[in-house]
Amino acid sequence: MILKPMADRMTIELHHSSGAATEAVIRTHRLLIDRPLEKGGTDQGPMGGELFLASVGGCFMSNLLAAVRAREASVEQLQVAVTGVIEPSPARFTDIELEVSGKCDDSELLAKLVDIASRGCIMVNTLRDKLDLRISIAP
Repeated sequence: MILKPMADRMTIELHHSSGAATEAVIRTHRLLIDRPLEKGGTDQGPMGGELFLASVGGCFMSNLLAAVRAREASVEQLQVAVTGVIEPSPARFTDIELEVSGKCDDSELLAKLVDIASRGCIMVNTLRDKLDLRISIAP
């Protein structure tokens, strides 16, 4: 595999732990990835697909929180629910929806913050043209 020259790269290490479990080493963090019992694993950690959705949501949320802090916006109880639609043969996500909820007296400001976060999120930018990705604000 030939890697394109670029300014920044991200690399993590994965090591077989036991059975179907893998340990991911990310900077100073260690995380077990496994399959649930019904899929032949030992349920020592989330599956890769679950981590993928968590990565999308976590990236988006960190950008949203940064936008809130930068504008000193009054937003409380922020949450993001991430839902992925899985199609079989081959198994893959075809749709991902992020639903943002939180308390904010200014709905236009919250919409602006969500837009800023979506443009700043590396995961959203990577997936935007690859599958149906929707971001909405809960009523």
